[in-house]
Amino acid sequence: MDSNLSQPVLQLCYENVNGSCIKTPYSPGWRVLLYLVFGFGAVLAVFGNFLVMASVLHFKQLHSPANFLITSLACADFLVGITVMPFSMVRSVESCWYFGAQFCALHSCCDAAFCYSSLFHLCFISIDRYIAVTDPLAYPAKFTVSVSGICIGLSWVLPLVYSGAVFYTGVSDDGMEDLVSALNCVGGCQIVVNQDWVLIDFLLFFIPTIVIITLYGKIFGVAKQQAIKIETSTGSSKAKSSTESYKARVAKRERKAAKTLGVTVIAFIISWLPYTVDTLIDAFMGFITPAYIYEICCWCAYYNSAMNPLIYALFYPWFRKAIKLILSGEVLKNSSSTTSLFSE
Repeated sequence: MDSNLSQPVLQLCYENVNGSCIKTPYSPGWRVLLYLVFGFGAVLAVFGNFLVMASVLHFKQLHSPANFLITSLACADFLVGITVMPFSMVRSVESCWYFGAQFCALHSCCDAAFCYSSLFHLCFISIDRYIAVTDPLAYPAKFTVSVSGICIGLSWVLPLVYSGAVFYTGVSDDGMEDLVSALNCVGGCQIVVNQDWVLIDFLLFFIPTIVIITLYGKIFGVAKQQAIKIETSTGSSKAKSSTESYKARVAKRERKAAKTLGVTVIAFIISWLPYTVDTLIDAFMGFITPAYIYEICCWCAYYNSAMNPLIYALFYPWFRKAIKLILSGEVLKNSSSTTSLFSE
């Protein structure tokens, strides 16, 4: 009798419901801290990326093919902050899913789709920057608004179609019916993906990442050569000096943009690599990763959606100025859209 009383009472996600998942919540202090940390990330992702979108769409000076790509990337991160992170926050802290089985599948689909959308955007942005740096004078004719629109369309359609096919056709858990049955309890939201699809997911992350790293390696190599050439070049005539001066200004601007977006790419890779590697190892090692390790990897990836606005605010003076105008209400004036945010 005494031994029975000393045994800890199991908590369930849904009391008095047959087949309810077992609840393993954190202590009250940890729960409050985790809600604050995760909630701050979600709020930052939503409002930070909203400011990026509002800045580019409102101010005419920012209407360019490259900035439209950045705006679309911000939209993907915004959707992560508003449709994925809040529900994942509750799941992570409470260790239960309270939003229904159908929304679990939709949530997982959105999670994967917006991740791949961000990666595809970054891949196209790296191509954009490569053209801009290697051929800055011809760049406006090569990367037009229509080309940017095609890149944006592909960055959205392909991830949505792929994620929908994986999560709504049931192909991702073929051959893992026993595990699916074991994890099938009320209050759970664990999507099982077999080894084949985990490998495909890894390749979909790895291949674009290699392309991005390769292009940025070439970008910084070309940028360094340009900088040396411009510094050592001395025009023999006034006309040549004027031309070289214009080329120097354009090249400097494109190099700065490439460096800033290079920081964005590095942040994305650092954030998503632990999660991607963990899911790959887990699938081939029998799902041995402790829950808290998985949650850490997962939230490192989520927090990437909140980092890009901070990077823009740190490196882009025009973004800081745009934020001030938006938050002060100056954008409500009729002439605010034509405000100059940067010189040159």
